[in-house]
Amino acid sequence: MTHTPTFDDLDAGTARSLVAAAHAAADAARAAILPHFRATGLSVDNKDAGGFDPVTEADRAAETAMRAVLTEMRPDDAILGEEAGTTPGTSGLTWVLDPIDGTRGFMSGTPTWGVLVAVSTGDRVIYGLIDQPYIGERFEGGLGRATYAGPHGGGTLRARGTASLADATLMTTFPEVGTRGDAEAFGRVARQVRLTRYGCDCYAYALLAAGHVDLVIEAGLHAYDIQAPIGVIEAAGGIVTDWEGGPVLHGGRALAAATPELHAAALAALAG
Repeated sequence: MTHTPTFDDLDAGTARSLVAAAHAAADAARAAILPHFRATGLSVDNKDAGGFDPVTEADRAAETAMRAVLTEMRPDDAILGEEAGTTPGTSGLTWVLDPIDGTRGFMSGTPTWGVLVAVSTGDRVIYGLIDQPYIGERFEGGLGRATYAGPHGGGTLRARGTASLADATLMTTFPEVGTRGDAEAFGRVARQVRLTRYGCDCYAYALLAAGHVDLVIEAGLHAYDIQAPIGVIEAAGGIVTDWEGGPVLHGGRALAAATPELHAAALAALAG
């Protein structure tokens, strides 16, 4: 029988086990991905007959590697991955994986894609990890952790205290954001902020948690796109919701903000 745990149910040993498995999975993804990055002859397939949704051999290899680690280290947990779907479990915990968030950036040679690993109880993200293998940076949040590490050092993640749109830096991945209505709503926010930047995929959420940007607004997301950022940003003191202020862990339109005041102002602008 499946038990759905809460954060309070998790003892210290289970928390350590989850963190260790997340890092091992991210390490395995790094090893699987890096031989393909900026390599000649990278094989790219399109998953969307009506548009362009690329997947590469690196995506598939990374998810396979992560699943193998998690199956060994956490055999009772469920797994949801972008490429291989759902594997059921009995613990009440689900690993949510995106082997390469930002495949368009990956195939273009930009170092702004990342590996996403999250642990969810079904209605709450309890841990998230964002890894950028080429730069060597890793950001994690939840289970008592809010830290980053990289080649130039590491430390505590803390979203900055920006309270007004006029002082904020806003990021999104695609200039068109989503539907025409979504783009118009995004534009209402963008016209009020100090600076808008594009194209960083999951790395934008890591920058928010690290205190370098203030808002990330996106649409058309899946659970595997947003759950790891939720864990990291919430641990850093930020807020992640949908565009109506409700939960967004299952995907859709996401608003991540550094402070409650900024979140409220962005919500109001999105609503028009």
